[in-house]
Amino acid sequence: MDNLNLRSLLSFQAIMHTGSVTAAAKQLGLTQPGVSRLLASLEALVGFQLFYREHSRLIPTAEAKNLAPEIDLLLSNANRFLALAKNIHRTETGSLTMVAPASFNSGPLADAVASFIEKYPKISISIDSHSPQLARDLVAQRSIDCGFIQLPENHPGLISQPILQSPMVCAVPINHVLSQHKTLHLNDLAQHPLIMLGQGRPSRHKIEHIFKEVHFQPTIRLETHSVATACAYVKRGLGIAIINKVLAQQYVNDQFKLIPLAPLINHEYGFIYSAYAPMPRLVQAFYRHCIAFFEHASE
Repeated sequence: MDNLNLRSLLSFQAIMHTGSVTAAAKQLGLTQPGVSRLLASLEALVGFQLFYREHSRLIPTAEAKNLAPEIDLLLSNANRFLALAKNIHRTETGSLTMVAPASFNSGPLADAVASFIEKYPKISISIDSHSPQLARDLVAQRSIDCGFIQLPENHPGLISQPILQSPMVCAVPINHVLSQHKTLHLNDLAQHPLIMLGQGRPSRHKIEHIFKEVHFQPTIRLETHSVATACAYVKRGLGIAIINKVLAQQYVNDQFKLIPLAPLINHEYGFIYSAYAPMPRLVQAFYRHCIAFFEHASE
């Protein structure tokens, strides 16, 4: 196998099809002596003659006829290998695994993934949701290619790149007394029951820190960790939710509206991948696609 030369096989195949070294050389873009040397090297490798001359043509031996189908198959496989390698280089094929919070999966990420698949229709993608800590560990260990998570991020096995910002807004029932406001200040929410998310999480600590800075005492009626659940209760008039805009937009209907909150509280999402290996080509392509997609979506 060490001495097997694809050019020798191509020369053999061309001679089989054309019946002459001259025609084979022309077909392959090689010189006639070059094709003759390649054929001679193949005959030396296999240990027997492959062609004999009859008048002006080269006639394949019985052994050559037996080898021809296998050589055709071998060259066909080589062509498929090269095509696959080129596709991988252009990220036109392959599989991608990722993890993100459930509301991020069904909201902003769904549109980004759909447009990526439209661009690369042969790509297969697997998307999952886990707890933030498990998601971090899976990506760091390279069990999953990449993910999305709220920043800041300090896992030692991860590299995180900012990908998307989203302000906190108020989800207000459509018939609520505050529903006509253009902006809602925290003081406007005094005495109104609130629906809050993410108790104990860094994003919630950030909101509570703002509350303390402006001496705001919230009246919390409901606690949940799900944006979809918070929106469901807002629709039923049970309170106003302070909620992440980019995640809440997918649930908006004629039963509630999103109103900007002052002071501004931003959430930032990061694209994460393992720090223990270079980012694979397909992951790079998806990362670049997400940057462009979210930049365009925020315009």
